[in-house]
Amino acid sequence: MICALGAAVCFGTASVLQAVAARAAAEPGSDAGVDPALLLRALRQWRYVAGLALDGCGFVLQIIALRSLPIYAVGAALAASLAVTAVVAARLLGVRLSGVEWSAVGVVCAGLGMLGLSSGGEGHGTGSAALAWSMLGIALGILLIGAAAGRLPERPRALVLGLGAGCGFGVVEVTVRLIDDVSPAALLADPAAYALLLGGGSAFLLLTSALQRGSVTTATAGMVLGETIGPALVGVVWLGDRTREGLEWVAVAGFVVAVAGALALARFGEAPADARGPADDAAERDRCEK
Repeated sequence: MICALGAAVCFGTASVLQAVAARAAAEPGSDAGVDPALLLRALRQWRYVAGLALDGCGFVLQIIALRSLPIYAVGAALAASLAVTAVVAARLLGVRLSGVEWSAVGVVCAGLGMLGLSSGGEGHGTGSAALAWSMLGIALGILLIGAAAGRLPERPRALVLGLGAGCGFGVVEVTVRLIDDVSPAALLADPAAYALLLGGGSAFLLLTSALQRGSVTTATAGMVLGETIGPALVGVVWLGDRTREGLEWVAVAGFVVAVAGALALARFGEAPADARGPADDAAERDRCEK
């Protein structure tokens, strides 16, 4: 669980550092939308490079956690990175969290505590070849869903793209458990390895599109649901993930509580690029309308 929480801290902190770097790299007075040179300028910011390094560390910790914990516990812990982003953004960016959002941070921590107390070790199920091929099929289907979602109206488009991205990250969580032999010859013959690469790539592509073309809150909510519920069920049904004896209800309650708290913090799916809070945004919209 320490590795899973460490991954959440890495991912959550990286989001804020990258947001700070992107804001510093933006040209003054520029509101031209997408700036192709922004990434190159951001890469010259130490905070952005540090954020990328934290993303790498987080991924390694995620893999370690998935090899020793049930998928449902790791998925809930990764969703908790939204709580980390919220707290760090409040400190570094001056973003104002409402009382409800501070409560949601506490709820996430409580849910993770319940999971830590109740979750057992990694399931001993290795999965079948059919499951590995199914993961590859799901990864391919995510790309097709993403292409179709691009034609939807803004709100359902953001939700579908976010959900697809979450399912892609879920494919990564499951396939990490399915891959046992990491020798080059075995990986080339393992459909789970291709599913991992395709699922991860599809997830990043769909999530980027969702955040650029729709509501951050809606897209992130879809992502949290996609990367937690489905993989958790696969872990329990096919990979043998279990809880400690007699603590099944604690694990279920902790999972639900942690995911619900993460959903309440969904607006932090993309760290705010400025220090304005929701009240400032509403006031700005009112001024524009007038």
